[in-house]
Amino acid sequence: MDKDNSSINSYNHSINLLERKTLVITGVKKIDNFDNNHFLLDTSMGYMVVKGENLELIKLDTLSGNVTIKGSIQSIQYLMESNKKNKEENIFNRLFK
Repeated sequence: MDKDNSSINSYNHSINLLERKTLVITGVKKIDNFDNNHFLLDTSMGYMVVKGENLELIKLDTLSGNVTIKGSIQSIQYLMESNKKNKEENIFNRLFK
């Protein structure tokens, strides 16, 4: 199991945004949380938050670490490692209000 996780860490991380409607992300280790407006992804370069409207998971390839999200993409943000836990709690609090 650790071997698979370390192989994902070695993948290159990239994002490809097409017309603000389709987002293809590589180097994704796991999806921590998602709904129609937010995605919280653990990538090989740190945590990433994707915000938008009518977001939906189109493709998830756990072996290669690829994710495709479709919808109206409004922002993509990386979380700082030192503030990751606090920001995750804030994101979860906002999602479940």
